[in-house]
Amino acid sequence: MTTYPRPYAGPRPDLSPGAWSHHHPPAPPPAVPRRGAGGRRLLIVLFLGGLVASVLPWWRDTPAGSLTGTTAMITAAGQITGLVAGYLLLVQVLMMSRLPMLERWAGGERIARWHRDVAATLLVAVLAHTALIVVGYAGLEGRSPLGQAGVMLREYQDMVSAFAAAGLLVLVGLVSVRAVRRVLPYELWHATHLAAYAVLLLGFAHQFSNGSQLFRPGPARTGWIALYVLVVVAWLWGRVIIPLRFNLRHRLRLSDVVTEGPDAVSLYLTGERLDRLKLLGGQFFRWRFLTRGCWWQSHPFSVSAAANDRWLRLTVKVVGRHTQDLRNLDPGVRVWAVGPSGTCTAAHRTHERALLIAAGSGITPLRAMLEELPPGAALIYRARTPADVLLQEELDWLSRNRGLRVWYVMGSRSDPGPRQVMTPDGLRQLVPDVARRDVYLCGPPGLVEQYRRVLRQAGVRRRQIHLATFEL
Repeated sequence: MTTYPRPYAGPRPDLSPGAWSHHHPPAPPPAVPRRGAGGRRLLIVLFLGGLVASVLPWWRDTPAGSLTGTTAMITAAGQITGLVAGYLLLVQVLMMSRLPMLERWAGGERIARWHRDVAATLLVAVLAHTALIVVGYAGLEGRSPLGQAGVMLREYQDMVSAFAAAGLLVLVGLVSVRAVRRVLPYELWHATHLAAYAVLLLGFAHQFSNGSQLFRPGPARTGWIALYVLVVVAWLWGRVIIPLRFNLRHRLRLSDVVTEGPDAVSLYLTGERLDRLKLLGGQFFRWRFLTRGCWWQSHPFSVSAAANDRWLRLTVKVVGRHTQDLRNLDPGVRVWAVGPSGTCTAAHRTHERALLIAAGSGITPLRAMLEELPPGAALIYRARTPADVLLQEELDWLSRNRGLRVWYVMGSRSDPGPRQVMTPDGLRQLVPDVARRDVYLCGPPGLVEQYRRVLRQAGVRRRQIHLATFEL
């Protein structure tokens, strides 16, 4: 079902069946590590403290008894929501900075969830701020809200950029809706999502030229400027400095493209100092192949084999134009990689044993984890047909030689076999001690969410469920 070239000598890696099994470092000790609960609590405390501090300038500058009348209350609410929106936008950019410290403390899946929740709150805050300020100022000036909006656009400094920022934020919110995102090309979704940076730039001038508490020199203005500087420095460190240092150190190149099935290929990369690469199975990089037609696109793909000192491998399902181009790449192409990222790894487990559930190409990060897990792991691999199973020869080798239990579950969700496995009783029949295992999930979002519900019904605690997340 998978094809491999015969062994050969030379600078390209040995890709013969089983050869990969001799190049990996020994598995880490099976001791269960502590999770970063303290780091998460600290992040939450810092977030809430910053939220309170962002509203303090309004509280300090608002005299007691001044909020009399509906217009004054509406205007005050507009000012508060504006300060909250500015703070949440900075938090969003900080979460998008890819700082390793944030991922270590909170975990990639949790940061992605926080990012979605904060994004929804930010959109509501911006729309509320816009509406409340327009209505409040209209009441003060004796105009209609529409007429007041026109006056603000014509006469208020930096107001056009503020309305443009709000419009961009609405656009980002719309394309982030799951039903919309599902039909958009990844490149278009990603480019639109980056508009958050434009929102930050457009909103900066408006915040300091029109903000009642920030346009005057003082502690509040200085504190907000310091917060902007901190976020920009964090973004530059995570998005520019760390990737530049990584790529100058390892200088990755494409070594070979190996067919894994009718619509899947493995890309083998070589480079320098790979023995010093701190990579765990289950992590991913954002890859940019520096050749014509591909250089401008950066896509997240997991490594599909455990770390070794000779090569890296990613296995890709061909589903669109970009992945089709990857199939036709020539050896020698330079590769720009950003990472590694992700906390869906053996190092983040809470129990000794693990259950891995994969669907389709979701097997790739889990395959890389298997050699780093203690003996006794179990794998449920969902696929529509036998032809859709990736890396089966390697999985079978692990089953024979490493004590891995593997179940290949074929068919659609409505077929009897998959439907039975998608129940608490079905899971317990295959893995009776499922509630005492860490469970790793990777596959289509709908299937992953359905399995997460089933696992909770089967008694698996939330902290035992790990998801491969590629969002940020």
